[in-house]
Amino acid sequence: MAAPAGASELAPHHMNAHKAAAAASSAGNLVYGGGNVVTSPTVYYVYWGNQWGTGSTVTNDPSGEVALQQSFFSHAYGSGDTFFTSQTQYCQGVATGTTQCNGAGTPVGHPASNPLGGTWLDSSAKAPSRPSDAQIAAEAVKAASHFGISGDNVQVIVDLPHGVVPSGFKTQYCAWHDHTTASNGADLPYTNMPYITDAGSGCGANFVATGSSGVNGTDEGITIVGGHEYAETLTDPAPSSGWVDSTGAETGDKCAWISSGQGASSIISLNGANFAVQSLWSNNYGGGAGNCVVSYTSASNQH
Repeated sequence: MAAPAGASELAPHHMNAHKAAAAASSAGNLVYGGGNVVTSPTVYYVYWGNQWGTGSTVTNDPSGEVALQQSFFSHAYGSGDTFFTSQTQYCQGVATGTTQCNGAGTPVGHPASNPLGGTWLDSSAKAPSRPSDAQIAAEAVKAASHFGISGDNVQVIVDLPHGVVPSGFKTQYCAWHDHTTASNGADLPYTNMPYITDAGSGCGANFVATGSSGVNGTDEGITIVGGHEYAETLTDPAPSSGWVDSTGAETGDKCAWISSGQGASSIISLNGANFAVQSLWSNNYGGGAGNCVVSYTSASNQH
């Protein structure tokens, strides 16, 4: 969710831990701040620490988070994904203060094929039991060097192993995204992704009624939180220079933990596979009034 009160522009943007069912934000539409968006998204995972396993194989993953995360992003592309498409209405290269791109500028990209660019188990050492923000950023830089990547079109997701609890996880936030500087001096968006199921219902377990969808309720938070941070990185890779509302809330913040009505968290299909997600903010919903949506094929066909 939005950065804490008093946080600077460079502070991480958090997805807050679930406290109670939320309603869509009343702070108005997202506003362009003049910075970059992600025009050609690619996601990279680093599994940090030998708690995940040794060598190159993850062997300690009691909730199966690795497989679910990789499946989620491997299905988020093309015409079979009408969820993240809502974010393609936002753009860069237009006037600061813009709320409707209307085809101007360069839009947020939507992958035509699998956006998962690579995964790496960094088992060179044990991850700290309570890593600092600076240590998480340093691991993202290390992973970027491993993959040979940098720039605002990539997102490094630093996956923390089961039992590792950075300060604030479970009680204040579920995950957060930020940016740092890669070893070549370029910008580097990254995400701090703790082991989400360690937080249980505080970070989305059993938040959506699953019925016969094939989604395991206890795992719902993995993709709810993962989709939240990915969408916010698409529209605001260097917080808060991209798209935020008047309070500093990003596209996922405005729609987090809605349990009923317009924008309620849902089970959706991405290219034939089902996942739990929260909705994302759409500025052009309702002719520009704005609201939370889980499906978007055009400004006139979204819900």
